[in-house]
Amino acid sequence: MAPILIAFLTLLPFLISFVIHLRRTSASANLPPSPPRLPILGNLLQIMSSLPHRSLHSLSKRYGPIVLLHFGSTPTVVVSSSDLAEKVMKTHDLVFASRPRSSISDRLFYNSSDVAFAPYGELWRQKKKICVLHLLSSKRVQSFRLVREEEVALLLSSIRSSSSPSTSSITPVNLSEKLMNFTNDIICRTAMGRKFSGKKGIQETLREFIELLGSFSMADYVPWLGWVDRLSGLDARVKRTSEKLDELLEQIMEVHLSRDREEEEEEEEEEGGGGGGRGEEEDGADLVDVLLSLRDSDSASALQKEAAKALILDMFAAGTDTTFTVIEWTMAELIRHPKWMHMVQEEIRRTAHAVEFQGIVVEEDIDKMIRLRAVIKEALRLHIPVPLLVPRLVTEDTNLNGYDIPAGTRLMINAWAIARDPSYWDNSEEFYPQRFLESSDVDFKGQHFYFTPFGAGRRACPGIGYAMAVVECALANLLYHFEWEIPKEMKEEVIDMTEAPGITAQKKTNLILIAKSHVSFN
Repeated sequence: MAPILIAFLTLLPFLISFVIHLRRTSASANLPPSPPRLPILGNLLQIMSSLPHRSLHSLSKRYGPIVLLHFGSTPTVVVSSSDLAEKVMKTHDLVFASRPRSSISDRLFYNSSDVAFAPYGELWRQKKKICVLHLLSSKRVQSFRLVREEEVALLLSSIRSSSSPSTSSITPVNLSEKLMNFTNDIICRTAMGRKFSGKKGIQETLREFIELLGSFSMADYVPWLGWVDRLSGLDARVKRTSEKLDELLEQIMEVHLSRDREEEEEEEEEEGGGGGGRGEEEDGADLVDVLLSLRDSDSASALQKEAAKALILDMFAAGTDTTFTVIEWTMAELIRHPKWMHMVQEEIRRTAHAVEFQGIVVEEDIDKMIRLRAVIKEALRLHIPVPLLVPRLVTEDTNLNGYDIPAGTRLMINAWAIARDPSYWDNSEEFYPQRFLESSDVDFKGQHFYFTPFGAGRRACPGIGYAMAVVECALANLLYHFEWEIPKEMKEEVIDMTEAPGITAQKKTNLILIAKSHVSFN
């Protein structure tokens, strides 16, 4: 009798929530179409495949561009059309502007006190303003130009060293690995003032942080099954990583504060006691410097110490894997389409003014490279870095396309499916950059809802300018300085273009290529 009672008590919370959910559902006038679901888990198994954006795309083909799913006890609406995306991110943007709580982001981002995962509200608006005006403004992005160029030069040098010809052949380069290190180093320098190449423990912690952001937590969808996260080791991984990150950020902030105190003391000695400290942002200052310079400003209420740490982690999360992914997919597509590879290289070499072997293609020249930018757009279209964007939370009962959406529902936008929708794109599955040369006004900044790799509306990614400056500088120089080939044992058609599971859609296998220095530099 006792085991039955224990089982009943275990299931009681689910039964109560299930009855409440049934009553709520029956009272709703017109919910979106929904596929059959399992007890307790609902439709979870349909998104727990390795590539949820593809699974959800298949469901949209069967049930339409708006589908209601049940992930455990959490109702979730998925939209997969440009028209619906516009209604979510523009027409009814305020209703869909918040975020659902996530146990992982709560623990990694100091109770989600960042910009990406924080709920919508006054504090979030203040932090978003800080990002737009101080951390990721055009002026700030330009101030990091020297860092970009230095890190690109190191990337080129590393490739040359790795591909030095032996007596019989040139050694293939693991371009994926080098690009990952490059994007990691550049964001660490801009965000924290230093990079951690060679510091294995720190690099592993940063990689674990990114991996955890794409992990599935059972507690978020079936709370009474939260013990599964403990059994799988997820809870322990999140705890360990959050503690290591906090220790690292504390050390970095203390170094910056100590430096500020020393500068204040020096100024007081020189001016006879009239020093003012780091009151203004300085050109070339890293993002920790900028945040500390704002601690006595009107933005101070949004910049408590933990919130400042969370913003730094935001910059790292948004500036590493997503940037690396865009560069990697673009190179993979170009190597599979040598005609476009040669066209872009011809444009870069005709336009650029890098005159020395170590010369860097400068950003003023990149502005004139319309083929390069068309290729990047097409790679972004086919390989959106975050295919489902970041989930949203419906904050009040609303109507979407004739369907009633109750408050508390999660909402996901399948930007990957929309970017491949044949209703908007001719030959939608093909790599065809010409489409962006013919329609050069189409961009990814949130004005065209059939192409929103960075989102749109209030929740659009504020780091588009930063990310694209890195992507364009890296690609222009990789294509300018090297001739790229596939190793002899491989063929273009067998390059693995499979996506890896995770929050970002990376290539599953590393991109291994032959890099030969361009003849004009020999």
